[in-house]
Amino acid sequence: MNISGNMLNGNNYPLIAPTNEESIFTHALLNSSKSAAFCLGEGAEFLYVNNAFCQMTGYSREALLLMTLADLDIDFSPQVWLEHWQLLKHQDTVTWRSHYQNRQEQVFPVEITLNSVEPNQGFSCAFAREISTKVTPINRQKYVDNLEEGQEDLRQEVSEYKLAQAELEKSLSLLRATLECTANGILAVNFEGEILYFNQKFMDMWQLPRSVRISRKCDRAKDFFETQVKDPEVFRACVWQMPSQLDSESYDLVELKDGRIFAHYSEPQWLGDKVIGRVWSIWDITETQRTEEALRLNESRFRTLAENTDAGIFLMYGNQICYANPAAATLTGYTQKELLVNFDVKQLIQSRKLRQVHKADGATLSEYQEMQIVMKNGTSRWLACTVGKLDGLLDFSGKPVELLTAIDITDYKYAESEVRLALEQAKRVSELRQRFVSMLCHQFRTPLNVVSFSADLLRRNSHQWTEEKNHSYLDLIQAATKQIAQLLDEILLFAKAEAAKLRYEPRLLDLDQFCRDIVAQMQLVCNDPQSIKFVNRGNSIKAKADPKLLQHILMNLLSNSLKYSPGGGTAILEISCQNQQVIFEVKDQGIGIPVVDRAQLFEPFYRGSNVDSIPGSGLGLSIVQTLVELHGGEIGVESEVGVGTQFTVILPCNC
Repeated sequence: MNISGNMLNGNNYPLIAPTNEESIFTHALLNSSKSAAFCLGEGAEFLYVNNAFCQMTGYSREALLLMTLADLDIDFSPQVWLEHWQLLKHQDTVTWRSHYQNRQEQVFPVEITLNSVEPNQGFSCAFAREISTKVTPINRQKYVDNLEEGQEDLRQEVSEYKLAQAELEKSLSLLRATLECTANGILAVNFEGEILYFNQKFMDMWQLPRSVRISRKCDRAKDFFETQVKDPEVFRACVWQMPSQLDSESYDLVELKDGRIFAHYSEPQWLGDKVIGRVWSIWDITETQRTEEALRLNESRFRTLAENTDAGIFLMYGNQICYANPAAATLTGYTQKELLVNFDVKQLIQSRKLRQVHKADGATLSEYQEMQIVMKNGTSRWLACTVGKLDGLLDFSGKPVELLTAIDITDYKYAESEVRLALEQAKRVSELRQRFVSMLCHQFRTPLNVVSFSADLLRRNSHQWTEEKNHSYLDLIQAATKQIAQLLDEILLFAKAEAAKLRYEPRLLDLDQFCRDIVAQMQLVCNDPQSIKFVNRGNSIKAKADPKLLQHILMNLLSNSLKYSPGGGTAILEISCQNQQVIFEVKDQGIGIPVVDRAQLFEPFYRGSNVDSIPGSGLGLSIVQTLVELHGGEIGVESEVGVGTQFTVILPCNC
């Protein structure tokens, strides 16, 4: 635009006053345009405005030419304006957005484009375009207040940002302190391979001089590390030259020339779904490696010893076996693989007896156990085992490992059992002998005294006594002799039963008639037909039995019922048949049997504690039980002191 004329504003810039034909055309063209146009000086003062700009702002041309851009632009900043003006010297246009206030104090957004016409002349041409046709009815002060509120919010956000930054710095400080305190060397590498961080432990482990700057791009650092390691090629491949953007973990061992061994573990550092670098953790495993080598050597020696011994060796934790030698497989009948794969020891061990073995100072060294196991084929075996915990040597998932060494002592246990049985038999024989002697002394003394006393009286007085009196003493001698004979018969029968010389000769019997005959015999002996009652609850009952042995069983039980029922009590013999079994029940209302005596009631030469002076050998019930067992039956007793006793004999029919 070429502006000429003799009308000037306060800054000596020409105001548009058309004086020639070209100026008239230019003025007419600008004022007929619907785009708001104006000219600005270096100080943002208005040098020219067209009609459209006047209409946009609501001010007259004369008023605008006395104003600056700051009077309309409520976002105006001198610093920003200066930046725009300087920028205009290097490019053709500068565009920005702002807010203008019209004469009615209404604020509306505009976009200003500043064009460089003649920068050296100190003015430029500008165009303003409303961004929105909607005009906000707000005055300048309200807008300023809103702007200040926005600035206050911005200041608050800045304050919160600073607090967050302080917390971040605190967390970073704590992280650095943690990394410095760790027992491992730490090294961080970014995506480009630059080393971003390393802690003091890393420096100490590598004994790195402070004059060497840690960087993969530093030749001095590379030379230093390669002079320290035993195999530089391995170090370069697994550590120094590993790509930092690799997205997989790595674990490598680096051996130094001084004999130390470093473990290098690295993992990718992710930011979202992108790898931005790697973090290395380095620790010294020299002692660990030496320990592992020693363990491998000891394991080799242990296996050599274990594989060639005849003793079964197990390593166990909990109820699981983690090692079993060939001898252990032989002892159990399972293969080594079966013992090691999901094998529960509980299915192997049937029972165990513990006995601790102590050192001289009293500390527990190990345990001695005798275990009864069930082999794979179902055979039961006995093992003598020593069990010790390998504290500090081996563990599985924190559980202590037990070393169990076993040998087969089955033959010894059988021999021990036989010896124990022999000792029990010897003890029983000794007790029987003692009871037998006591019984003989007691049971034979009374009838022998009667015989001796009666015979002596007869020898001295028979010639002067009447025949009736002599017969009375002879009857005493005969009764005593009969008592001795019965006792000897019982002893002989018991001896045969003990020697298994009794013959069981069954035949088919009519038990109803058989029992009636026995009751009749017993009533005849007792001279009292009411002393025994017989009840048959099965009508006609026939079964196979040995008549001699069955007679002894029933007569002994009935005799005991009468003997231990003082005062003329009645014994009842009841017979019934049920489930192919014959049931004999002998009941009385006698003195009963104390509870303490029932466990030994059927033992030879044993008599109840409440029999007092009632005669008896203690052999009757023992013989009865033996005879019942010869028939394949069983005998039981129920009793209450002072009320009575019931013996029940159950025999198979065998029809």
